[in-house]
Amino acid sequence: ECRKTSAKIVSGEIRSFMKVFSFKAQRLERLRKERQNQIKCKNIQWKERSSSQSADDLSSLFEKKDFKDRPRSTGSKSTLSLRLEQCPQQLNNPFNEYSKFDGKGHVGTTATKKIDVYLSMQSTQEKLHPMMVVTMANARVHDLIGLICWQYTCEGREPKLTENVNTYFLHIAEDDGEVDTDFPPLDSNEPIHKFGFSTLALVEKYSSPGLGPKQSLFVRINAAHGFSLIPVDSQKVTMKDILQKALKKRKGSQKGSGPMYRLEKQTEPNVAVDLDSTLESQGTMEFCLVRENSSRGEESSEEDPPIDITTVQDMLSSHHYKSFKISMIHKLRFTTDVQLGISGEKVEIDPVTNQKTSTKFWIRQKPISIDSDLLCACDLVEEKSPSHAVFKLTYLSNHDYKALYFESDAATVNEIVLKVNYILESRASTSRAEYFAQKQRKLNRRTSFSFQKDKKSGQ
Repeated sequence: ECRKTSAKIVSGEIRSFMKVFSFKAQRLERLRKERQNQIKCKNIQWKERSSSQSADDLSSLFEKKDFKDRPRSTGSKSTLSLRLEQCPQQLNNPFNEYSKFDGKGHVGTTATKKIDVYLSMQSTQEKLHPMMVVTMANARVHDLIGLICWQYTCEGREPKLTENVNTYFLHIAEDDGEVDTDFPPLDSNEPIHKFGFSTLALVEKYSSPGLGPKQSLFVRINAAHGFSLIPVDSQKVTMKDILQKALKKRKGSQKGSGPMYRLEKQTEPNVAVDLDSTLESQGTMEFCLVRENSSRGEESSEEDPPIDITTVQDMLSSHHYKSFKISMIHKLRFTTDVQLGISGEKVEIDPVTNQKTSTKFWIRQKPISIDSDLLCACDLVEEKSPSHAVFKLTYLSNHDYKALYFESDAATVNEIVLKVNYILESRASTSRAEYFAQKQRKLNRRTSFSFQKDKKSGQ
């Protein structure tokens, strides 16, 4: 026990000694650092100068020097100077003011829009490949034209462009670069984000000394499921040329393949137009495209109102976003108020909140977004009075065709149906083509079945 007690005493003494030693070591280290800091500082006593100096002597101490007359050094040029000399096109680019609308450095951080632009002024081979342009989403059409000209000049393309941006138009183009002349050029003052087109064409304005802009003429060609506008330079063009242009616009109806077609006046069914005659001799600007060995029937006997350039402007503005407050019809004729938003890219159906009818009958409408490529048809179902009309919107969903019914006043319904059909006509989606092909197959089966039934009953 004595040994254990003595061991504890010894260990406690050692512990207290170490504490004292550690404290002294820290104090000595602190004193050493203070001495080192004192060595770096030096106290200087201020003394007044006994000798006085003149103003000239003081000014000579800090003499002012003129660096403007300093001779330039003749050393080697910097890397930046060499790079600037190697890029004279960017320095002399007359469209530099539009470079601020270039969105290539802002992808992912700011709203941008990528557009493939076909350049009609280039040679035949170069014209086949579009120039990709990334523009800021807030740019106007005029700004986009300037950006295209700026990028065109920076890339050193030929031929050189006119330095005035106002001498160029932007037209809607097909995926293969063909200018879609069914529509007039885009309005230069409109923002580019309003248009849902990803392929455009830069076209130089038609102008001659002493002449105004060229007036375009449009021929309306009605078909089974819509119509198209064929631009012509004058009324001296032959009907054969108009037929060829109309067939070129129809997918799968190129010359030498597929079924044969003929042209008829809209007011004279089943009377073929002489293809060697001129448009001027026909006395009308509206015709119907009919397949050979077939007839328009009674459905085409109604005369449509003549089309003018305002209708073309309406077709172009149909891609602008617009919303309508209407009612959606459910099963058992229950309705819910919705907001229908239509643009060139999609159709959105958003329910209107605080609906007493929907909560009463346990109907809760969910938001629906339909891509324009999935839209198939938009038809007027009934129009009982100016205050009530119903239309049907058909679209493709999971390999199945679904129909939605809506009601509103007749003016709103007719505006919606016309707007959606303009969008469908301009896009020519595969979903729409397959939908009409399926309807035609069902109609043929019904006709064949009824014919066989009538034949058996006659026997």
